[in-house]
Amino acid sequence: MTAPGRTFHSIHIVRDKCIGCVHCMQACPTRAIRVVDGKARIIDSLCIDCAECLRVCPYGAIHSRTTSFDALEAFDYKVAIPSTVVYCQFGPPATPHEILSALRRAGFDEAYDVSAVSELNTAATGEYLNEHPRPRPFITSTCPVVVRLIQRRYPALCGQILPIEPPREIAAKILRTRLPESLGLPSGRIGIVHITPCPAKMVSINSPASLARSYLDGAISVRDIFPQVRQALRQGGEDAPAGHFFSTALFSGVGMGWPLSGGEARGLKNHRAVAVSGIRDTMRVLDEVEAGLLQDIDLLECMVCPDGCVGGPLAVENRFLAKSRILKLLADTGDQAVVDQEDALRLYHRDFLSFGHPVEPAEPRPLDPDPVRAIRKARLREAMFARLPRRDCGVCGAPDCRTLADDIARGLARLEDCPFVAPAEAAAPPAGAAPARKPKEKKEEKR
Repeated sequence: MTAPGRTFHSIHIVRDKCIGCVHCMQACPTRAIRVVDGKARIIDSLCIDCAECLRVCPYGAIHSRTTSFDALEAFDYKVAIPSTVVYCQFGPPATPHEILSALRRAGFDEAYDVSAVSELNTAATGEYLNEHPRPRPFITSTCPVVVRLIQRRYPALCGQILPIEPPREIAAKILRTRLPESLGLPSGRIGIVHITPCPAKMVSINSPASLARSYLDGAISVRDIFPQVRQALRQGGEDAPAGHFFSTALFSGVGMGWPLSGGEARGLKNHRAVAVSGIRDTMRVLDEVEAGLLQDIDLLECMVCPDGCVGGPLAVENRFLAKSRILKLLADTGDQAVVDQEDALRLYHRDFLSFGHPVEPAEPRPLDPDPVRAIRKARLREAMFARLPRRDCGVCGAPDCRTLADDIARGLARLEDCPFVAPAEAAAPPAGAAPARKPKEKKEEKR
């Protein structure tokens, strides 16, 4: 777990591979990346681990930190909770049962299907919407990047995050409740990991926004586990299914669609839900919600990856083929429900499926801790922006002119960093402004 007061980040830059090409800086939706001395750097307080930079880097200079399989050797019993995205990473005729069996042969003691647990979330969501007519729309918490984005850029919307834990945490919580007694092991000796196409899941485990501590011990990327599972599938065979949460070996048709954008909304029959995917479109919709629009919508399902979790940057299969495989699984399972609704509602009313505590806004990033100096810096920022050409070219090492003006006001950049400002103009600071300083890494937490 991350030390108190410090947020874990999965995304990091390998400086030896970075050539300062600015692809990552231009792709970053929160303006968290600068290029300084020919190398990209990430400002921790702005990063939401969306992995847009990882997608666009042409030089392999951006990596994600996830759990290694070797780290699980610290546990006596190892459990995998794979995202249902895993079911569409291997070509036919591999079935979900065979893939779960392959995970066991690849080194896990158990592998549990999460599609039925997704039904629990759907039932709890419907009940919560029935009980809470306002505010509207509520926003699902399944995507941890969306939660972080709201905390940092839309803090007023934190109260509209649906307070129901995502299926991965619900599944791990159920296992933490049942396995110690059935195995005769203390909970700390049982390692439970999520297999994920998304680096932000690792962030939500190490620095959870809604729990004091995650019920998961880590997250292994689909890419890292893919070779072992593929080899186990080639060897063939299928063992008996693991003990299911709800005394059935059936996969949930409702939960199987969750990797696709609209998968969560699909299970809600009596409420108006809208799904949006992709970081830019998500931000556009959140802008509208912040402006007081979309109040006729009950639930907003936001996924920052294109097409949903099938478009996760740590997946192996391209999202178009993966999407077609999920649709085939949905056609095979239909709308089959495997969870008793009364059981689901009992868990909901016991608060078993709810957040440990509300999602709180992230601490703001003030221009200066001192209010008087902050006002002066705000004036300087506007004065600097007025001098800049507004070309947003990125040559200065900041993603756009307004961000460069902000960096200048913070003492992290200089007006002469802009190649389009004449040297004589750059040398003349505005009246009353403090001299500009060169960037100092200690001023901002960067990586």
